[in-house]
Amino acid sequence: MTERRPAVLLIVCLLVILEAAAFLGLAVAWAADVVRGAAAMPGASLFLVAFAVGVALLLLLAARGLWRGRRWARSPLIMWQILLVVLAISWLGAEPAVWPVVVLVVAVLIGVGLLLPSAVAATAHRQDPPA
Repeated sequence: MTERRPAVLLIVCLLVILEAAAFLGLAVAWAADVVRGAAAMPGASLFLVAFAVGVALLLLLAARGLWRGRRWARSPLIMWQILLVVLAISWLGAEPAVWPVVVLVVAVLIGVGLLLPSAVAATAHRQDPPA
C-alpha cells in the first residue's frame, strides 16, 4: 500500500494492539498464578493462558492485515468488538465498575472506526490473494 492510510485506520490499529496487549497481560497474570500455586484450578488457568495468547495473536494478525489494507481483517475485528460490547454490558449489569466502561468505549470506538467510509475504502480496494 503506497498511498497514505487514513488516520482512523491508525487509531483503530493502535486500539486493537492495546486490546492484544491487555490479553497478553491477562495471560501473564494467569500463568503467574499457576507458577506461584495461587490458582484454584490450575488446568482452567492454563486453558485461559492459551486462550488469551490465541486471542492476542488473532488481534495482532488482524491489525496487521488491516494496516496492510486487507479486506478480511475487518470481519474478525468487528465480531470481536460485538462480543466485547455484549460482555461489557453484562459486566456493568452485574457490578458497576470502571474497567467494563473502558472495554465498552474501546470496543465501540474500534467498531465505529472500522465502519467509517475512509477505513472501508482503505481496506476494500485491494484484492485478497486466493486461498
